Amino acid sequence: MTGKGGGASGHGMNLDHLWAGWRSEYVASVAPSGDAEEDDGCVLCRIAACGEPAEANGIVWRDDRNLAALNAYPYASGHLLVMPVRHVSDLTELTAEDSLLLWNAVRAAVTAISIAYKPDGINMGANLGRAAGAGIPRHVHMHVLPRWAGDTNFMTSVAGVRVMPESLPESWRRLNEAWPTEGS
Repeated sequence: MTGKGGGASGHGMNLDHLWAGWRSEYVASVAPSGDAEEDDGCVLCRIAACGEPAEANGIVWRDDRNLAALNAYPYASGHLLVMPVRHVSDLTELTAEDSLLLWNAVRAAVTAISIAYKPDGINMGANLGRAAGAGIPRHVHMHVLPRWAGDTNFMTSVAGVRVMPESLPESWRRLNEAWPTEGS
């Protein structure tokens, strides 16, 4: 839905409004400081508590130490969050074994994305702390998402809006089917 306005500068420019009402749930869950409410718990811990992988909870894969779940507010279709099940806010809280297992889960996510989407490249990384851009700074997580050469949709650069060509259930199905089995 769009609406027209007179423009902020008063020069008669039209101002379009793009409505993303689904974002209100996320915005409402964030405290004024930008962190999840203490008494409400960590959103990533709530995801981890959901149990086995399922389309309904967005968990594509898990074991007893780590999990991979769809980002509910993705930058691109197939955007995964790979994280420890245990609530840790800093990489230094992970043991050497925890770090190795987390990295193995990230590698499996890269494999699944490569099989499911056949992208030209993959972005992966972590935003550690609010100043680094972390939307959920209290629970360490890695972003892993497919990218394509020339994927410069004008909506992102002109309107600051992402156009998602695939639903979250379809992304879940594709990634769940492509997740590597043990030993592969």
